[in-house]
Amino acid sequence: MKGILVLSGSGPLLLLSSYPAIDDTALIAKLRAKGLAKFLAWEVPVDRLRDLYGYSFRDIAEQLERRDDMRVLDFDGHRIFLNLSLRDLGEHILFEDQHVLAGR
Repeated sequence: MKGILVLSGSGPLLLLSSYPAIDDTALIAKLRAKGLAKFLAWEVPVDRLRDLYGYSFRDIAEQLERRDDMRVLDFDGHRIFLNLSLRDLGEHILFEDQHVLAGR
């Protein structure tokens, strides 16, 4: 299970994903199909999300155990940024024009 913070032109999204990596081509394709053609994404510690989102996290995680997919855990940018420390974010990816580049 991966927690992912996605920052795009429409604001931040907090996702849960069962894909093996945040730069997985199937995950990127799914985000692109949702209209996210340009974004930055960081891995977020799953334990922190489990603590913050409780039952919502549990219910979504159960759905994701059945197949590789992703779900939106939170779309309230104010709440996301209040609850998460940017220092805890992992490596990022940059997606633009069908190119995925490793973050630094």
